[in-house]
Amino acid sequence: MTDKPLAQKTNAPVAERRTHSISHHGHTLNDPYAWLQDANYPEVNDPDILAYLKAENSYFDGHMAKHHNEIESLFDEMKARQKLDDESVPYREANTYYQWAYNQEAQYRTWYRWKEGEEQTKEVFLDENQLAEGLEYFRLGGYDISNNGKFLAWSDDTDGSERFNISFKNLESGIVLQDKIPATIGSPIWAKDNQTLYYVVVNKNWRPYQVRSHVLGDVIENDKVIYTEHDEAFFVGISLSQSEKYLFISCGDHVTSEIHYLDLHQTDQVLQRISPRRTNHEYSVDHGDGFFFITTNKTQKNFSVMYVEDNNPDEPNWQPLVDGNAHLYIRGFLPLKKHLVVQERIDGLDAIRILSGEVSCNMDEYYIQFPEAAYRAELGTNAEFESDVLRISYESMVTPPTVLEYHFASTALEVRKTLEIPSGYSADAYSTERLMIEARDGVQVPVSIVYPREFKRDGSHPLYLYSYGAYGYAVPPGFSTTRLSLLNRGFAFAIAHIRGGDDLGYQWYEDGKLDKRTNTFNDFVDVARGLIERKYTSSGKIAIAGGSAGGELVGAVTNQAPELWGAVVAHVPFVDVLNTMLNQDLPLTPLEWPEWGNPLEDKTAFEHLLSYSPYEQIESKDYPPMMVTAGLNDPRVTYWEPAKYVARLRHEKTDQNLLLLKTNMGAGHGGKSGRFDSLYETAEEFVFILDALAT
Repeated sequence: MTDKPLAQKTNAPVAERRTHSISHHGHTLNDPYAWLQDANYPEVNDPDILAYLKAENSYFDGHMAKHHNEIESLFDEMKARQKLDDESVPYREANTYYQWAYNQEAQYRTWYRWKEGEEQTKEVFLDENQLAEGLEYFRLGGYDISNNGKFLAWSDDTDGSERFNISFKNLESGIVLQDKIPATIGSPIWAKDNQTLYYVVVNKNWRPYQVRSHVLGDVIENDKVIYTEHDEAFFVGISLSQSEKYLFISCGDHVTSEIHYLDLHQTDQVLQRISPRRTNHEYSVDHGDGFFFITTNKTQKNFSVMYVEDNNPDEPNWQPLVDGNAHLYIRGFLPLKKHLVVQERIDGLDAIRILSGEVSCNMDEYYIQFPEAAYRAELGTNAEFESDVLRISYESMVTPPTVLEYHFASTALEVRKTLEIPSGYSADAYSTERLMIEARDGVQVPVSIVYPREFKRDGSHPLYLYSYGAYGYAVPPGFSTTRLSLLNRGFAFAIAHIRGGDDLGYQWYEDGKLDKRTNTFNDFVDVARGLIERKYTSSGKIAIAGGSAGGELVGAVTNQAPELWGAVVAHVPFVDVLNTMLNQDLPLTPLEWPEWGNPLEDKTAFEHLLSYSPYEQIESKDYPPMMVTAGLNDPRVTYWEPAKYVARLRHEKTDQNLLLLKTNMGAGHGGKSGRFDSLYETAEEFVFILDALAT
């Protein structure tokens, strides 16, 4: 084996190896690519670093240029499934309707509003395309309109760094005001005086740590500090109660939460607290007619819903409404004037429970019935507290996203919109199943799979296997228009509902974190082997993909079982886990210790992270074809993680399979922002997969 076999034979970029090592708990980590982390981050201006990233981009572009026609064809195919002039179902709030729409070839949305009964006078109050003009990247963070309808406040990110700037507009005159607030995150919220705006500030390390209020026309530097979080491990956010009476200020890490509130009618009010933080107590709050409603894990791992009168919300006064159990996982709720809506997951399947009547432990209750055996059902936009209908977002692996309205009085489900696919689509052309595959420790792992109707289980077909498996995030069995391009080429598409997500409840999540993290990787590999045994595909015919923590999953399983995969795509992958968790100056690290462990203080945590960290576990062996992406301005998975990962792979791998790194130099965690730019990146990914599998 030569020192750099692939690089020498393919003229791929070669990153310089520079001596660097650190020692912890009796272990020395040699990291010859540590120099790829710019010491001035979040500024990246080191010429050596930029030269390497640009060389990798040129190598990527050179390879993709060979497939230009296929990429363009696939992009056109995907774009033909997009309704170019698509628009949302309008929603009503305070006798005004709101709606977004795309205009034909527009990359971004335009937002409209009109008074009830006056749709012909619809006005544009926010045009993302205008704001994005001339920019490489644009993302709307959120917006809010003052209670009198006169002032708009919106936040936007123009480089992918997720540091949002807030701007203001007088909607009556159309004039954009001089007030500008930098370095914020999340959606701003107006007080009831129509002059005061609440927002969250991020520090230089991108940690949301402070809530401030701004009065229109005042100097930004004089904005009032409402709340400051001093614990580096806790992030801060704000939200508006469903009743629109209260502003909630939430702070927490991955296992502990604390919520304060203030009355939006009284801008000089002192903050009040729902319940003081205590380790491993998670709770969330909303407000209805005279009551706070609370989800809490104080008595049930899968959470309970409780209520308390809003004039005395101390925790000893909380009363139970709905309890979770081993099969019933409570995910959230929505208080309305006459109903309480509870989002649940029962044995892994979404459910929506309706409670009606006077608030008590004896409320009338029932479930909304949905038409398919496996689906995704989430609460949609329900802006009004007093409403006779409930907006629901519904889809399945064969049913396109559908907006439903549930009528409380008649219990009827009305279809308001189903995603239109202009080039045509028939659900009858596809079949879907939900399987259970046994992992190596005997646990049954759910798998959702969809494939063409004529699909034959003889092992001859390629399969795209996807998962995430972290932070208690479940990947639902949803729909994708881009996925059709693979299904129509004979692929099966499978979602592995592995531990680390909360697909089967909170314990399912806990069984894939901290010292149980390797269950996540083992589940994924065992699902792949189970699908091979059932002849849905064969070894070497599986394409896998994941992003962020899902990219860490992809990196770990590629190290564990490289022979199974025919193509690997890792989007902004969290692959340098150990070094990141050792660097407490990074914005997310203290927050992440409850999820991954603290290797600075805990030798066992250090050794466990070392045992699976994809970057540290790269070996001199054959690896499958791989495509890796990064965002130069990404604050979540910093650009140097995928860059270091690819550099080390190039040095160690013993095969001649293709390895590509693409760094978006003007974007962040989510890649390019325009709807067509994003679609083009998907076309590139799929062409890479099709080429690698020779399909």
